[in-house]
Amino acid sequence: MDNENLNKEFKVLNLTIEKFSLYYGIFLIAWGIIVSFISGSTSATSYIPSFLGVPLIVFSYLAIKFSSKKKLFMHIVVVFGLIIFLGGLDVIRTLIGGYAFENFWADLSKVMMLLTGFFFSLQCVRSFIFARKMRDQ
Repeated sequence: MDNENLNKEFKVLNLTIEKFSLYYGIFLIAWGIIVSFISGSTSATSYIPSFLGVPLIVFSYLAIKFSSKKKLFMHIVVVFGLIIFLGGLDVIRTLIGGYAFENFWADLSKVMMLLTGFFFSLQCVRSFIFARKMRDQ
C-alpha cells in the first residue's frame, strides 16, 4: 500500500464516518427534543429519535477514542442506523391506512428517520466497502 492510500479515509460531507455518525446522533437527539417541544407532545414516543441518537453518539465516540476497536463499534453504529431506517418505514402504515399526517409531527419524524436512516446506513456500508478495498491493497 502506498503512502497516498494510507492517508485516505472515507468521508461523508468532508467528515470521517465516525464524526458523521457522532453528528447524526446529535441531530437525532435535537430533533426529538425540538419536535416534542414544538408539538407539545407529552408522549415518550416523540423522543424515539433522541433515544436512538444516544447509542450513535456513544458508539461513535468509542470508535474515535479506541481506534483499535473502531471496526466493532462502527458495526454497532450501523445496526442502529438500520433500526432508525426500519422505524421510519412505519410511515407506510399510515399511508396505507389513509390517515397519513393526521399526527403531523409523528409522521414527519418517521419520514425523517426513513430518509436519514437510509442515507446514513448507505454511507456506513460504503465506508465498510472502502475500508475493505484499502485493506486489500
